[in-house]
Amino acid sequence: MTKHIFVTGGVVSSLGKGLTSASIGTLLERHGLKIRMQKLDPYLNVDPGTMNPFQHGEVYVTEDGAETDLDLGHYERFTNTVLTRDSNYTSGSIYESVISKERRGEYLGGTGQGIPHITDEIKAAVAKLATDDVDVVITEIGGTVGDIEGEPFLEAIRQFGQDVGRENVLYIHLTLIPYLKAADEIKTKPTQHSVGRLMEKGIQPGILICRTEKPLAREIREKISLFCNVPLEAVIEELDIKTSIYELPLILRREKVDELILRYLGLDAGEPDLSDWENVAQILANPDREVVIAVVGKYIRLQDSYKSIYEALVHGGIANRARVNLKRVESEDVEKEGAEAILGDVDGVLVPGGFGVRGIEGKLQAVGFARERGVPYFGICLGMQCAVIEFARNVLALKKANSLEFDESTPTPVITLMDQQRNVVDMGGTMRLGAYPCILASGSLAAEAYEASEIRERHRHRYEFNNAYREAYSNKGLAFTGLSPDGRLVEIVEIEKHPWFLAVQFHPEFKSKPHAPHPLFASFVKAAVSRREGDK
Repeated sequence: MTKHIFVTGGVVSSLGKGLTSASIGTLLERHGLKIRMQKLDPYLNVDPGTMNPFQHGEVYVTEDGAETDLDLGHYERFTNTVLTRDSNYTSGSIYESVISKERRGEYLGGTGQGIPHITDEIKAAVAKLATDDVDVVITEIGGTVGDIEGEPFLEAIRQFGQDVGRENVLYIHLTLIPYLKAADEIKTKPTQHSVGRLMEKGIQPGILICRTEKPLAREIREKISLFCNVPLEAVIEELDIKTSIYELPLILRREKVDELILRYLGLDAGEPDLSDWENVAQILANPDREVVIAVVGKYIRLQDSYKSIYEALVHGGIANRARVNLKRVESEDVEKEGAEAILGDVDGVLVPGGFGVRGIEGKLQAVGFARERGVPYFGICLGMQCAVIEFARNVLALKKANSLEFDESTPTPVITLMDQQRNVVDMGGTMRLGAYPCILASGSLAAEAYEASEIRERHRHRYEFNNAYREAYSNKGLAFTGLSPDGRLVEIVEIEKHPWFLAVQFHPEFKSKPHAPHPLFASFVKAAVSRREGDK
């Protein structure tokens, strides 16, 4: 029977449940087990697709086109699990499903209730992943124990343990052990309260993973064990990581978390091979070189807004045995201070995706700076559209060129709304989403990086290049090196007489892993390294 692990969090948010869940998945996979992963989020949005990046961070897109929580990015970067729209449910999607069933009469006139209807829907979402070929399903519960909106999820996973048998379910609780500098003391009381709240819901954690900035002495672990009713060996220290998040699977392995899990769930498995993770950790700790990459965005002040971008750049550095030092640049600051002042010391410029007109002129200045000075440039989604607009204004002399997203009255709409988006009214889940094929031009930077002639990449956009201007661009040296199979949608553009200038309509960052860096990020960082080493 498929085993289930439920990961909950306590005391405070942002402890790293997603990273911990992903690292557990890594370890179980390396033991030869087939896993699936899932995130249950208590917020009422049907999905995070319409949420502000400042509030929620990036929206992660799966291969099948679901707009999901950013923790799913960690799952895919750390494991080989297949993520789909069944890998992320919210309170909104659960309630929407229950209400739809009630409207269709599926409850036969009965009263719709939190128990059993909401909890049954949550349990069905978890059970969906437990197919015959899956050994372990890992389900992370968003938020923290004690949140009002999270109550139905805790009740559902309690019931789930009853339904499938306690021997088939393991509850892992991630909690904070704060250090009070003024008193020079580590405090366990917040964790005691957190576990107490969980036990009030009928859930006894089998393993406690304790986030801490100071090592936990044996007497501290014994105290936690006693008050939280958890065996001493199951009180796990998770020290703050100094170098890279990719050390976490190795740290949990040293703490024997995987052995505890296998024993608790009665699973037989071979010895794990973590040599590639050890190699990644070694490169990150002792790189051969360094580069500075500027990410010029409009949601820079929240780190999670471009989480997959930042991680893919780290992966690109790993491929080149280089440390990538990120320079996070607000595009509005470029508008105020000028590109030269802010970007003069960087080895590469990346402009990521986004929506709306705010900060666009700063992004255009960043594109122009990279184009004119031969600085490696990588544009992603909106970053490609900005590259097209900047080229039109300053190379094609179409001074009023713009996107219809930013100026509906522009006389030169080089970026236009996709035909299939013209009658769309609802905002959620209606963009061009998920993986689509792309044909690469022979001899292009893209074809050289991918070492392929056809690829599949994930999309999240409504606007596209206006094909009425293709000839004008081609005549001036902007090459269309990636097209949809029917030749209609421009997916990749490159500037021919430039050291490395490439922009894509899709989101390659979603398919990058630390031990399998995305080809475009690896190539981009390589170009940045060449520029830096050429300057010496």
